[in-house]
Amino acid sequence: MKYSKPFIFSFITIAVAAIMAFSFNPFSNEVDFNTEIKPILNKHCAPCHGGVKKAANLSFLFSQEAINTKGKSGKVAIVPGDADHSEFYKRLITTDTEERMPKGKDPLKKEEIAILKKWIDQGAPWGDHWAYQKPEKPEVPSVGGFFARLGLIEDEDTRFAKNAIDHFILQKLKEEGLSHSKPADKGTLLRRVYLDLTGLPPTEEQLQTFLKDTSENAYEKVVDQLLASSAYGERWAAMWLDLARYADTKGYEADMYRNIWRYRDYVIDAFNKDKPFDQFTIEQLAGDLLPNPTNEQLIATGFHRNTMNNDEGGTIDEEFRVAATLDRVNTTFDVWQGTTMSCVQCHTHPYDPFRHEEYYKLMAFFNNARDEDIYTDTPYLRFYKPEDSTKIEEVKNWILAKGRNEKDFDKFVRTLEPKFNSHDVQPLSAGTSSLLSSRYIGFQHGGYGRLKGVTLTDKNRLIISYDWGTDKGILQIRDGKLDGSVILSIPAAHDTVMVYSLPKLEGKHDLYFTFTNPAKPKDWIQIKWFSFQKTFGEGKDYEPVELKYKEILNADADFTPIMNDGEGDLMRKQHIFERGNWLVHGKEVKADVPKYLAKMPNDYPKNRLGLAKWLVDGNNPLTARVAVNRFWEQLFGTGIVETLEDFGTQGFAPTNPELLDYLALTFQNDMQWSVKKLLKLMVMSGTYQQSSDVTKELVEKDPYNRFLARGPRIRLSAEQVRDQALLVSGLLSKKMYGKSVMPYQPDDLWLSPWSGESWKLSKGEDKYRRAIYTFWKRTTPYPSMMSFDAPSREFCQLRRLRTNTPLQALVTLNDPAYVEAAQELARNMLKKGKTPEEQIQAGFNLIMMRNIDSKKLQVLTRLFRKTEQEYTKHPVEAYKFFGRSDASPKMAAMAVTANAMLNLDEIVTKE
Repeated sequence: MKYSKPFIFSFITIAVAAIMAFSFNPFSNEVDFNTEIKPILNKHCAPCHGGVKKAANLSFLFSQEAINTKGKSGKVAIVPGDADHSEFYKRLITTDTEERMPKGKDPLKKEEIAILKKWIDQGAPWGDHWAYQKPEKPEVPSVGGFFARLGLIEDEDTRFAKNAIDHFILQKLKEEGLSHSKPADKGTLLRRVYLDLTGLPPTEEQLQTFLKDTSENAYEKVVDQLLASSAYGERWAAMWLDLARYADTKGYEADMYRNIWRYRDYVIDAFNKDKPFDQFTIEQLAGDLLPNPTNEQLIATGFHRNTMNNDEGGTIDEEFRVAATLDRVNTTFDVWQGTTMSCVQCHTHPYDPFRHEEYYKLMAFFNNARDEDIYTDTPYLRFYKPEDSTKIEEVKNWILAKGRNEKDFDKFVRTLEPKFNSHDVQPLSAGTSSLLSSRYIGFQHGGYGRLKGVTLTDKNRLIISYDWGTDKGILQIRDGKLDGSVILSIPAAHDTVMVYSLPKLEGKHDLYFTFTNPAKPKDWIQIKWFSFQKTFGEGKDYEPVELKYKEILNADADFTPIMNDGEGDLMRKQHIFERGNWLVHGKEVKADVPKYLAKMPNDYPKNRLGLAKWLVDGNNPLTARVAVNRFWEQLFGTGIVETLEDFGTQGFAPTNPELLDYLALTFQNDMQWSVKKLLKLMVMSGTYQQSSDVTKELVEKDPYNRFLARGPRIRLSAEQVRDQALLVSGLLSKKMYGKSVMPYQPDDLWLSPWSGESWKLSKGEDKYRRAIYTFWKRTTPYPSMMSFDAPSREFCQLRRLRTNTPLQALVTLNDPAYVEAAQELARNMLKKGKTPEEQIQAGFNLIMMRNIDSKKLQVLTRLFRKTEQEYTKHPVEAYKFFGRSDASPKMAAMAVTANAMLNLDEIVTKE
């Protein structure tokens, strides 16, 4: 389209006028507290005048503790509008080394003192840190030159920009004096998006399909297919399991097996179903507190049952119950708030506005959880065999037919809660009563113990699980005192769960358990747990029902650990721990959220459900920001806020705060917390689709690619490195879900003297399942994945720091899994061409979706020819390497070449 000269001249005139108008801004001389003052206070003042210490009764953490406040000297620290009469300023400029601040350190720079003086003279305005301010959705910046913005022409920027993300990125690049890169080639882009969305590279067939599709939305069709793929959930669940500190063992010294694989499967399924992130959050933190929770919602609460248990003998259960509860507070704020709340366990946060007392108000949300560091790892959700499930339905129907509520029965057979654990009984007789192996309360002849303060109103049944290590003796329960009236006498029995009738009693009672066995005084009995309940019925027709109830409780059921809160006698009071010591209790506090964040609505319950709803109700300033930043980091290698774990004042500032807030509010409001929609927006952007090629200018101006003038280029995760090798070799199993598997691992790594557990190599396709299904032992994590920076998952891992070590090369060259993958890859390569060069090129194309560099091709070809010569001279060595009698020197040499190729840096990198 052509335009007349007058037409163009008029537009130029308008453009110049517009630029002059918008570029005119009165010069602002206001000091910004967050960017100019807070960093100085944190660096020089907070160590002595902050949350940890308040030297001279002065703190610079909160405005009310610093402004118009008298210190120990009786002088006002900061007088707004008058620096010369502010003791704080005077102490910075004095020449008296005894008085000058910071005490015992070098004085502040003149520039720092000048800016502090200016701030005070301007009234010492205190500012909230950006992350604690509720985000507001920014306007999307315009893109391109003046005529491009009017839609008259298309320039480089408008061609580059695919969606709003690119508008923000281009604006930032312009500010930094940078420009975007060209698009990545189609093969590289396809491999990138496959790895990012599914954790697996594409196949040769998938590449050809993409290359042949010349439609405008060819790439979008691929993205939609990947988001709908079952492999998508497995890839993103691997990220979440780090946050959930998921493992197949309990941790600590004994590190015994934990049957919690169903939680891992829940996470995979949740991502595949695109469960909204707010619902995903609520189910994991409080699924058990939802009305009529489903099995899925109960399984989801395994998020906070991934805390460690200490099964070592001699440990104190309460100590490690408290440790698990503290971990739940810390992990919740790490994952959803990007806040280092663990600092506040011992003292008010030294840099961020969270008070010591508030930590324990948060702990109160978790303190009633029924898990108590016990050996059995209860509470758990039980999964019954069909015949036992039938019995459950029969009892339910009987209860309903009598017009009664079946919920208590249903809850108990599903979760074995509410109940007392045996360590609630205090052993009182030295030598004849003890918590045996820190597991169950045990008694010998003459032994006794006490259970304090049990409410027995309307409780006419005792359900008790015990193990008699003798065929003699009687266990009695007495009321009020050691020689009090006998409530119940229990004769010797085998390891079982029994139901006994109780006399009518009202109110709270101290109960004494006594055991007599004069015939075998050295034999022990053990009590595992017990529950006082109201019967579900009465009369003769109830007797067979109660018998069936007992059979259900004794049934051999599978299980998975879940969260469950205690009520009544099982509720706990929450106290502040003085200096973080769980043994030193301060004042009692009630559940609440930090004042500096959004207030919890009054109609929210003051339990984990209320806390979960508060996190995702849209008023919390951190949740959506932290979530989108985490997903961004997974795709681009670095978060918009690099410190995923710390959005506080000591963390990195966002490189593009407007983009962060735009994504947060889009995710939360427009997308209704849909992770798939968020990821699609990111991978559809021109920013994501750029080439990752590096120029000298980019290395100098932005070596870490924080402003994204080029596409992401990062090392694959431990899981992706393994899964890629299995897929390109044709070995990868697509089997999903189920118990964790044990693929190849070096012998004798596991040393489990307490349990005798060992690594038993899985058979068949289980050896080749995706890495997410690999058995995870905390004290001995899978070694090849540890070499590629996978964590042990003893605690929440917010981001994996990428390393580059010789151990990684040793893994891909020598680990049996990678050697076998190379052998299978070599078989395929030999079918792809007539010459070694063609075969090696075909193998590289299969992995990288592009041609290999000519120099590398020469090196690999030389390796093949030299190795073939050696194996021709020594055919027995070829057999030893390949493990097959029909292995030819050529096949073995190609396997060695494929093994070297799998070890190339670009193969284990997303370009």
